[in-house]
Amino acid sequence: MLDPWPMNLRHIEIFHAVYVNGSVSAAARALHVSQPSVSKMLRHAESLLGFQLFHRTNGGLVPTEDAHTLFTEVGEIQDRVHALREASRNLRRGVGGVLRISALPSLALDTIPSAVARFLRTHKDVKFDLQTVHHDDLLRKLYERETDIAIAYQVPPAAPVAHKWLGEGELVVLYREEDMPDAPPRIELERLRGKPFISLATSGPTGQLFTQELQRLDLELDELVSARTFYIAAALVRQGVGMTVVDNFTAQAALGPGLAMRPLKPQLTFDIHAMFLTNRPPGALATDFLKTLAGIIEAP
Repeated sequence: MLDPWPMNLRHIEIFHAVYVNGSVSAAARALHVSQPSVSKMLRHAESLLGFQLFHRTNGGLVPTEDAHTLFTEVGEIQDRVHALREASRNLRRGVGGVLRISALPSLALDTIPSAVARFLRTHKDVKFDLQTVHHDDLLRKLYERETDIAIAYQVPPAAPVAHKWLGEGELVVLYREEDMPDAPPRIELERLRGKPFISLATSGPTGQLFTQELQRLDLELDELVSARTFYIAAALVRQGVGMTVVDNFTAQAALGPGLAMRPLKPQLTFDIHAMFLTNRPPGALATDFLKTLAGIIEAP
């Protein structure tokens, strides 16, 4: 068996084109290069191999027996190179990729779907694998390769993951309009004293942020219900159980007739990050999607 490995990929491409097209000029046209460059590369390939690939005749180039054998060997390589180039072109155009994205439930209610819908308008052949994930499961999902990118509010400390900042959110009061008809544009937490309140103090980083603010203000609220998820808290508000403080993404998704949201005074903000393994950074397609998502997050 002849060994094609003295030839690099360019040699293989030239040889393949000449063999298939039958002449240097036809090969040059197929590859969109000059005839002299094809001739030079072909001679170089023959020099590396140590034998002649084509007989030069007045009618063109005739493959030698060695060339026939070599063509069988390099055909598969050429097919793989072609497939690789096509895949690269597709990725640049945003065609034919699969994006595996995990996000906190609060972002999955409306923000992620909005970003996916916008992205698919210009990347019609992209497929998404979406799932929700809680902060405690972020690292496991990444380590076990169940997802490629996790969107969350806090990068776990000392975790061996890389991250990209996407924007910021803020905590807001979600309430029924009839329960606070005279609400100002921004609400001080003191105003919630004595009102039935749905607490999310144990719900991840934003719950901790809220708890720290209550401690700073030395304020106790009338906590009627302690909810583990923002979605449950929003549903309880809708049922008239009380009011709550949630992230603006949950509140926006929960708004409906009779419900309203107001940011806090002073403002309580938090960062939003895309996290990924350091040895598996986002590719071109994922990077484009994260730009779209950042635009949704930062939209006024």
